[in-house]
Amino acid sequence: MIKKLNLGVLISGGGNTLQNFIDRIEAGKLHASLQVVISSKANVPGLERAKKHNIPTAVVPYTDYRDTDAFSNAITSELDKYPIDLVTLAGFVHFYKIPEKYKAKVMNIHPGLIPAFCGHQYYGRKVHEAVINYGAKVSGCTVHFADNIYDNGPIIIQRTVPVLDDDTPDTLAERVFKEECEAYPEAIRLFAEGRLKIEGRKVRILISPETLCFESHT
Repeated sequence: MIKKLNLGVLISGGGNTLQNFIDRIEAGKLHASLQVVISSKANVPGLERAKKHNIPTAVVPYTDYRDTDAFSNAITSELDKYPIDLVTLAGFVHFYKIPEKYKAKVMNIHPGLIPAFCGHQYYGRKVHEAVINYGAKVSGCTVHFADNIYDNGPIIIQRTVPVLDDDTPDTLAERVFKEECEAYPEAIRLFAEGRLKIEGRKVRILISPETLCFESHT
């Protein structure tokens, strides 16, 4: 039987992705336990969502730290209080410098098709605005392993949606988010089943688990 995966979730706002995790877990569709929700901002709805479901929370305000290293160390210190198997970035808008202990154990979801419309300052609504303004015909979402460069880590899953002529950033975001709600839990399930093998820039999805599935190869 697949072990229940212990998740740490990093948020910065509303917690819509967090709510999707909660709903999937409660419906028995995601075999995971939410160990802690850490927010880079205080008094955001995502924290209330967590508290409503008795999930431990912590606030690490980005503005309280002198640099990325200090901020990231504070995040890691909070994560280390719990038995975390996988860290999930869920609308987390700040840079988290990943320590060696969490290498290949941090996932992110981006509301666009990496490598297009991604990188520093491309997040949330800004991505959908850029897609529409560029005239792209297709958009979607990307789940990837995070590394210490913005939106750079190996891609696990991508799902696509058409960009319609009358789309606004909000209508496109709504359609993309529906795909995010499927893609992120699926990537987490594959991780839990030991079916993700990183080979350089590529993630191979195995038919059956391998003992060294999380080993990174150059």
